[in-house]
Amino acid sequence: MSVQTAFVFPGQGSQYPGMGKELADTFATARQIFEEADDALGFKLSAICFSGSEDELKMTATTQPAILTTSIAVLKVVEQETGLKADYLAGHSLGEYSALVCSGALAFADAVRTVRSRGTFMQEAVPVGTGTMAAMLSVDKDALEEICAQAGQGEVVSPANFNSPGQIVIAGAVGAVNRAIEVAKARGFKKAMLLPVSAPFHCALMKPAADRLSAVLDAVQVFDMKLPVVANADAAANADKDRVRQLLVTQVCAPVLWEQSVTAMAALGVGRFIEVGPGKVLSGLVKRIARDVAIANVEDLTSLKAVSASS
Repeated sequence: MSVQTAFVFPGQGSQYPGMGKELADTFATARQIFEEADDALGFKLSAICFSGSEDELKMTATTQPAILTTSIAVLKVVEQETGLKADYLAGHSLGEYSALVCSGALAFADAVRTVRSRGTFMQEAVPVGTGTMAAMLSVDKDALEEICAQAGQGEVVSPANFNSPGQIVIAGAVGAVNRAIEVAKARGFKKAMLLPVSAPFHCALMKPAADRLSAVLDAVQVFDMKLPVVANADAAANADKDRVRQLLVTQVCAPVLWEQSVTAMAALGVGRFIEVGPGKVLSGLVKRIARDVAIANVEDLTSLKAVSASS
């Protein structure tokens, strides 16, 4: 089987001030994407990406379109400058929208407006301070499910991200998440810690956001897919445009099956993963999941030159 390439796209948490600026200053194709986002949203998202503060970028309703826009700007430069082509696509949570734009399923302007709404809905689904998330390190899936069951006591707490072996994130009501940390520590899992997030993503508390997002997605046109996208909700490659909306709605309350998605792509013959967009979070996770694959990321001129030299 010939070696296949996957483009993977980052999610929330990968943002940083100045992201995308270098490529937008250098390449018209990147600059056009930021301009298209500004037009679609009716405000200067580009200014927030290029010169906004960390706090501005941290607001969920801004973070989501900002990361999507930066990722697609990077993608356009990669396509134009390197000749690299993907066989499979995937994205972590929000990053699945970037993957769907890359696949041709979603028009960029529709995607950027949709994730702006998605961020707003997720933020508004749970009153601030009532939900949270925690990283549970070195805990396996079965032990974690027992911990969550014991800690729930009538409140929501469940796995939210299966990021890599030994790195699972849980989400839910503040009391239940704190109890889960205590139960984990009592069982000898000392590395359990709250995450600095504004809402409990990917758990049942997000149901109001999923319902509102469903109504928005119903009005968005989904096009034929040129490449399969490995979906977060089931870790399977999907090339059927009629499944896209439901997979995106399911994703809001379901755990992100990232470890399972990378394993599935490796089994399909993917031997090279290229992270397209801000940061190197996914590159680090892929390294821990599939040890013998080639990994690169592209986010600026230096990393672009590096992949151009190796492609």
